[in-house]
Amino acid sequence: MAIFWMFPKLKKFFPSYLVNHQTNDPQASLPHWLQGLTLGAVTIASIVLPFNKQTLAQTLYFLYPPIKEPLRVESLDIFAREGEINRNLGFFLDLARTNEEAQLKFREALNTPAALEPLLVSRFFNSNLGEEILTRVGDTIQIEGGRNGKYALRGALVAAAFDDEGLSLINFFRKLPTNIQFDLQKILEISQSTEKAVAATKLFSEVVIPQLSAAEAAAAEPVNFADLRDLRERGGHSVKERKWTLTDKSRERSFHVDLYQPARSQRDNTPVLIISHGLGSTTEEFAPIAQHLASYGFVVAVPQHIGSDSEQKDALFSGLSREVFLTSEFIDRPLDISYVIDELERRNLEEFDGKLVLDKVGVFGHSFGGYTALAIAGATIDFDHLERECTIGEGRLNTALLLQCQALDLERQEYNFRDERVVAVLGHNPVNRTIFGPQGLSSIQIPILLGAGSYDPATPFVYEQLDSFTWLTSANKYLMLQEGQTHIDLSTIDGGMSEVIDSVEEIVLPETQLLQDYSHATVLAFAEVYVVNDPDYLPYIQSSYLNYLSQGQKFKTYLISEDSSEKLVDEIAKSKFED
Repeated sequence: MAIFWMFPKLKKFFPSYLVNHQTNDPQASLPHWLQGLTLGAVTIASIVLPFNKQTLAQTLYFLYPPIKEPLRVESLDIFAREGEINRNLGFFLDLARTNEEAQLKFREALNTPAALEPLLVSRFFNSNLGEEILTRVGDTIQIEGGRNGKYALRGALVAAAFDDEGLSLINFFRKLPTNIQFDLQKILEISQSTEKAVAATKLFSEVVIPQLSAAEAAAAEPVNFADLRDLRERGGHSVKERKWTLTDKSRERSFHVDLYQPARSQRDNTPVLIISHGLGSTTEEFAPIAQHLASYGFVVAVPQHIGSDSEQKDALFSGLSREVFLTSEFIDRPLDISYVIDELERRNLEEFDGKLVLDKVGVFGHSFGGYTALAIAGATIDFDHLERECTIGEGRLNTALLLQCQALDLERQEYNFRDERVVAVLGHNPVNRTIFGPQGLSSIQIPILLGAGSYDPATPFVYEQLDSFTWLTSANKYLMLQEGQTHIDLSTIDGGMSEVIDSVEEIVLPETQLLQDYSHATVLAFAEVYVVNDPDYLPYIQSSYLNYLSQGQKFKTYLISEDSSEKLVDEIAKSKFED
């Protein structure tokens, strides 16, 4: 997702002893959890920000009723410049139980500038999505007295970015236009919520899903996959690529479509798949999977979604747009898919010898494209659920929630994007839980596969796919979990996500080819069974096949089906993750 372009550089503000700090006891005493929160709250302000140079904040207050402790910006400034710890700052460093090494790291964090373009900082945090982030952070980092601090934070962030010394943490504090207070109680609640999400991700990705997958494999008829065709390998067709430019006059919307097809199709009835890209992405990023599918005889179309693609991101950065994506994309994206099918119908006889099967189309979508795929499959927007979750979720570090909450700006009406020509869908890392809810997802009655990644920071597995799978009522539903998958292919540049991952110390990621092998084989098998209706591929869409592919691999992929749905519901309830 494109909003990650800024955050990897801002992470330089976070010393590792603060980032990695975890509080295992939620009832811990104030001094114990303040070890992370005292300096952590100071640091947290930097990740989110009309400035008057004559009006500077004098004091940062740390509020934990009835305690309200002041830390003067002057004390931080002296420490940042000279390394001197006065009595005021010393109180907080002692409270946080910092040693000399930690203090040196904190000083380094104060002085290290983030390499951000000032105009990009300003443009992003003046967009709707940027302001929503500021609003949520401003609920915990407030103007003295308790008002939301979003405008002060934005002013300081932008002013520091434009300053000759750059956007460092200490410069951010120097530029604050008013006194700020940190609501440590709310910060603690967010910290605990984050730790619960991390613990739940570990539980379900390392224990629950693997156990359910193993149980399904044990109950299935044994298959010797070594004797079957290897779906990780390319098919027998050479692939021809084309690019179309389409114009939907009814919406005054022009966009291009990348088309992949077998150079010489041997099928009288040629199956069709459409791929929907994610937020801030390009159609070209899906060339590997499109080529793989086309080599097996599919015609694959990858349309551009012009209000939420890389061009829209570039328009924001260049000042031609004020938004990361257009809210109308919640409507236009699924309509793009239907229009592409319409266009294929118009061109079928002349360009494809009438061979395309267009009453049985499959749709694959990634991230925001996952939303698109689920919408075209019949999922409906549940505005009541969306509004509740956007309020309840204010304490969650879930970027997908922020994206979905933008849909509250849509006109409140019933939206039905179901296209009956679509007979099966796959949503990989889909943005979906909040905008659709149980009621909206239950409307999907065609075969569906949800893909998730255990390392995904953009659409976290435990927030965006876990419950969603249990809410689906389709008789043919699957959940695929890839260990180590981080939302996007890090061999390409996508919104700065690779820098986010690189900024996390000691993280080890799987090879791109391994994850592609898992995905290409599974997507192909699912499409052959539910789009082409070929039963020969049924053995490939069961847990034992992905267990077979995962043999000897450090990073494995697991698949569960409807057979495990009730047990997963029980495990979610037992985990008390959402209490």
